[in-house]
Amino acid sequence: MSRLLLLRHAKAVWASPGERDFDRALKNSGEADSRSIGAQMAERNLIPDLILCSTARRARDTWAGVAQVIGPMEDRVTFLDTLYSTDAAGYLDVARGAPDAECIMLVGHNPMMEDLAETLSGDGAAEAFEVLAAGFPKSGLAVIAFDGPLSQAAPGKGRLEAFITRKRD
Repeated sequence: MSRLLLLRHAKAVWASPGERDFDRALKNSGEADSRSIGAQMAERNLIPDLILCSTARRARDTWAGVAQVIGPMEDRVTFLDTLYSTDAAGYLDVARGAPDAECIMLVGHNPMMEDLAETLSGDGAAEAFEVLAAGFPKSGLAVIAFDGPLSQAAPGKGRLEAFITRKRD
């Protein structure tokens, strides 16, 4: 069995005049939300073997917040420009082409995350589908399981095991 974790970046500030979308930082609430997701990942023992992260600042900062909680994993992280510029099919290609691992996490953007989660999830937990049906929230984490390796992930063959969202105090 393998798992694909899809983490949408946390809430970011709007671009300042002259600033590129690519360079947008997280809001303070986004930083807190990324740590909240990291804590929930640790509680559920959802520790990825490999992390593939968009090079956009808000995605990198989201991963950094998660890593503050689950521990340093510099040797497991690869930053990819592709995850900023491609569509959901490209995200799937990235996951399929990754080195063989039981649990891979993609840290990226919408609408690609939502489209990919909907495409891959043939069945799963009703409450997870309810969250996904409302749209893939910022800092949201979809957990999709497959019977075989991720290199063979295909539309409708995954099980949406959980959809984790930020916890607010």
